[in-house]
Amino acid sequence: MFSTLSPGALGLDLDHPRAVDLAAAHGFGGVDPDLGHFRTLGLAGTAEHAAAVREKGLQWGMAGLPIALDAPTEDFRRALTDLPADLELLAAAGVTRVGTWIRPMHQELDHRQNWRLHLGRITLVAALLEDAGIRLGLEYIGPKTLWSTERFPFLHSLRETRELIAETGAENVGLILDTYHWHTAGEDAAQLEGLTDADIASADLNDARADRELDEQQDLDRRLPFDTGVIDLDGFLRALGAAGYTGPVKIEPFMASLAERPVDEVLAQISGLLDRALTVAGGADGRG
Repeated sequence: MFSTLSPGALGLDLDHPRAVDLAAAHGFGGVDPDLGHFRTLGLAGTAEHAAAVREKGLQWGMAGLPIALDAPTEDFRRALTDLPADLELLAAAGVTRVGTWIRPMHQELDHRQNWRLHLGRITLVAALLEDAGIRLGLEYIGPKTLWSTERFPFLHSLRETRELIAETGAENVGLILDTYHWHTAGEDAAQLEGLTDADIASADLNDARADRELDEQQDLDRRLPFDTGVIDLDGFLRALGAAGYTGPVKIEPFMASLAERPVDEVLAQISGLLDRALTVAGGADGRG
């Protein structure tokens, strides 16, 4: 596995070329690809850019899926029409992972209706991604303070997400494992036993506030890894190591305060935390 710079997850407003340079300067093993930037470059330019990124010793992390799984029907169809062109760009760059999150509630669709909607759409999208040689990562959202805010709660646990993935029958769909959602879902290292590299598309690291009970944790109010010790990061990371996970690992605290500090100072701290995490996971280093 390898450490990855994801500026958006850190709340940092960095254009993609600068993010690449900073990732290399601070010893990250990878950087998240930016589909918007690829669109400005075109196919040939994207391929050249990707070659330059590799020359810096960086791997690609995970791109965002440019289509919302729960979008209104017409919006989903429109996005689906545009998806092949975006996949062509991602393939030209050598990107092999895209990801999205599953909204854990709905005001109108009950659990069964929402399950059928997601099952059909994930199956369809996964088939297009497979043709492009790309894996799809799905992230469940754990905090009760979010999934309980609308009439019908939807999946918000590792077990449910694995069941949905299995029902698609797609071999290129895996989990985005986030320590914050894993913790707020009431899960522990035992739930991660038996996972393999093929089951995991990406991993996100966070800690939680120490002054809130489990069901009081807020989705966008997190802490940096190893900060409070509320989340069993060591158990999570050792489970990733036991799974033989080889993909990107990033930090995703959504902390506005990080953007108020000098960027080099922030990235030095983030890189150091990721190096510590990879050591716990089994001795991997930032460059994977």
